[in-house]
Amino acid sequence: MKERHRKLEAGSRKAENIINKTGGEAQMSGIGQRTKKGLLFFLSLVFCFLSFGPGLLSAAYGDEVGARAAVVIDGTTEKILFGKNPNWKLPPASTTKLITAMVVLDNISPDHVITVSEAAANTPSISPRLRAGERFTVRNMLYLALMRSVNSAAVVLAEAVTGSEEKFVQLMNERAARLGAENTRFINASGLPGPGQYITAFDLAKVMKESLQYPLIREVINTRVKDIYSTDGRRILVKNTDELLWEDSDLLGGKTGFTRAARHCFVCAARKGDNILITSILGEPVRGNLWRDSQMLLARGYEVQTQKTEPVIYFSSAKESPVVLASYEGARTHKRHSIARHRATSSERLYAQKNKTRAAHKKRRGGRMNIAKKGKKSSGKSLT
Repeated sequence: MKERHRKLEAGSRKAENIINKTGGEAQMSGIGQRTKKGLLFFLSLVFCFLSFGPGLLSAAYGDEVGARAAVVIDGTTEKILFGKNPNWKLPPASTTKLITAMVVLDNISPDHVITVSEAAANTPSISPRLRAGERFTVRNMLYLALMRSVNSAAVVLAEAVTGSEEKFVQLMNERAARLGAENTRFINASGLPGPGQYITAFDLAKVMKESLQYPLIREVINTRVKDIYSTDGRRILVKNTDELLWEDSDLLGGKTGFTRAARHCFVCAARKGDNILITSILGEPVRGNLWRDSQMLLARGYEVQTQKTEPVIYFSSAKESPVVLASYEGARTHKRHSIARHRATSSERLYAQKNKTRAAHKKRRGGRMNIAKKGKKSSGKSLT
């Protein structure tokens, strides 16, 4: 702060020197003292901005992104155009399924028919619930995994490749390493939370870039609504969880994710001009902010690519954390919260306290999560 004041004073002195040099001309032309002061103020602002204005704007922009980490990269060079904590290791939630899909397509045909096991059917997941013994093509199972983010579909796909999810995870980690995701580790095929599972925003953007090399993945993540069928004729209507598909015509596709530990996550790719930009967001407390922040990041990335601004990487304290709790209830997540410098307002603190009280009450009476467990039907309201 002292440094900023010093620069401001220096800027003021420079401005005053300029005015003094032209003072006689100002008096001759009838420019009064008030005009002189106004000119002094204006030139002071100019010198102030030239000295440290871009840094101030970058910090303010970083505060606009309420997520724990975010990044936008050039889809060709992988150059970071803007980043907030791009190398923080955070839970990936269902964005994991992009790697799952790549490993599946590396090993089996999309037309191969696979069977839902008991283990897969009992995996905690959102609706639609898959039934043990049902048979689907790999292609249709990918629609369930990538569009609707059905966890049990990811397990079915993993078992089809290696016979068990545990063995499949080894292939996932090898695939991540080959594409350059150096700070990433998976422990399951679905993204369900667990110890030792993490990714960074930068690595997630790399994963999205690589997934675009698969025509089927690119087709699936760009599909808004799809009817799929089991081999026995069961019809399932699948709607994409990526709301940007309805808002941004430049979008090539994306993948959402949510767990209480991970909060809301999203990675997407869009064509801007002649280039492809990729954004990833991890740890966003408010669901609706994913779409706003993604569009803001894409706009920022395009400004860097067109040389209207400079690339910036912004870092925040690991100790700072928003208090707005992520929720399984979709209706509560559409309200946008402005979280500047990760300091909650009084209303946000009240909202968080109410959520904590409600969660404690549910826990005492057994709780009701919108996730299907051991064959119980899901309400379908959980967000992924």
